[in-house]
Amino acid sequence: MDTSDPAPATTPAQAQRVLVLQGGGALGSYQAGAFQALCHAGFEPEWIAGISIGAINAAIIAGNDPDKRVPRLKEFWEMVSSPVSWNPLTPGDRARTLFNETSAAIIATFGVPGFFKPRIPPALFWPMGSSESQSYYDTAPLKKTLERLIDFDRINDLKTRLSVGAVGVTSGNFKYFDNYELKKLGKKIGPEHIMASGALPPGFPSVLIDGEHYWDGGIACNTPLDFVLDEETERDLLIFQVDLFSARGPLPVSLLEAAEREKDIRYSSRTRMNTDKNRQIHNARVAVRDLIGKLPDYLKNDPSVELLRQASTENTVTVVHLIYRSKNYETSSKDYDFSHVAMVEHWDAGVRDVHLSMRHKEWLERPQSGTTLVTYDLTGDVDPFPAGKKE
Repeated sequence: MDTSDPAPATTPAQAQRVLVLQGGGALGSYQAGAFQALCHAGFEPEWIAGISIGAINAAIIAGNDPDKRVPRLKEFWEMVSSPVSWNPLTPGDRARTLFNETSAAIIATFGVPGFFKPRIPPALFWPMGSSESQSYYDTAPLKKTLERLIDFDRINDLKTRLSVGAVGVTSGNFKYFDNYELKKLGKKIGPEHIMASGALPPGFPSVLIDGEHYWDGGIACNTPLDFVLDEETERDLLIFQVDLFSARGPLPVSLLEAAEREKDIRYSSRTRMNTDKNRQIHNARVAVRDLIGKLPDYLKNDPSVELLRQASTENTVTVVHLIYRSKNYETSSKDYDFSHVAMVEHWDAGVRDVHLSMRHKEWLERPQSGTTLVTYDLTGDVDPFPAGKKE
C-alpha cells in the first residue's frame, strides 16, 4: 500500500469538512486508501456519511481517535482480504480476469473471514420466515469485527458526526441513522445500524431495528450526498465524495463486460443529477430573493415574507469527486473479489487519486466566482455548469 505523503493543502477555514462514501463491497479499500492520503494532507472530516461498505469504513473512521483510524482500516481490510496470491503463468488481462473470477468464486463459496460465512445448512433447509431462510450468508462474524474495531461510545459521544443509510424491507422507505439525530431521541448508534446499511439481499439477512427490518441502502440510493446537502444548508461545505462505481464507461463487447457495465450504472452516484437539482433550487431561491427585494416596504416585514427570506438563504458547497476507475481485467465480480492483490490495488488507487486531486489547490478553496455549488473530479476537472451565482 502506498503511504507516501502528498503536498500539504489549504482548506476553507469556515467550511464543514465532510467525507461521503458510496457502497461497493470489496472495492471499499479504495476509500480506505483515499482516506489515508486525505489524512496526510491534513483533511480531518467533521462529518462522515456512508452506505454499505462505505458505512463500515465510515464507522471505523468515526469510531476511532484520529491516530488509530488508518491502522484500524488496514486491520479490517487485511483481515477480510483473501491470501490467494497472483502468480500468473501467462501475462495479460485475460489471465488476470481468470484469476479475479476464480478468487471471487472462492469467496462466494467459503465467505470472508471476519465478515460473512455460508449458511450451514443452506437457506432452503431453514423454516420459512426465519432470518436464516432469507439469505445465503451469516453476517454474525461482521458484528464481532465491528465491536472489536469500533469504539461506539466515541460515535455516540458525537466526537464526529456519522450518518449511515439503509432501506426498510416492508416500507421501502430510505432512512439514515445519524448519531446527532439519534442522540436527540435518547438513542445510540450500534453495530446493528452499520450492518443494516450493508445488508445486501439475498446474500445478507435483513437487520431488525426498532421493529423494522432493514436492507442495504444501496438498493434505493448508493450515495449519501443528497442527505448531506439536504441536512446542512447554512454552513459552507467542503465534501470529498469517494465513489466505487462510475456512471460513465465504454460500450461493452462481451457478456462479462455487459454485466459489469450494468452494475456500474445501477450503483453509480448521480452527481450530475444532484448538481442539476441543486441548480434548480438555487434558481428558485434567487427568484424569491429578487421578488422580496421588489416588495413594497409595508410587506417586507410580513411573517410569510420572513419565512421565505430564511428559506432562500444559501451556503456554498464544494464537492471533490473521486471515482474508482475499473481496470480492463475487472468484471462484474469486482465488488466481491476480496483477494489481497485486488485490495492492495484498490487501496493504492485511492491514495494516488487523492494525491492528484491535491495538486489542484483551487479545488479546496471557497469558490471565488460566487457560485453556490461546484463539483471537481479528475476526469472532467470542473463541473462546466456550476450552480449559479449568489445575488
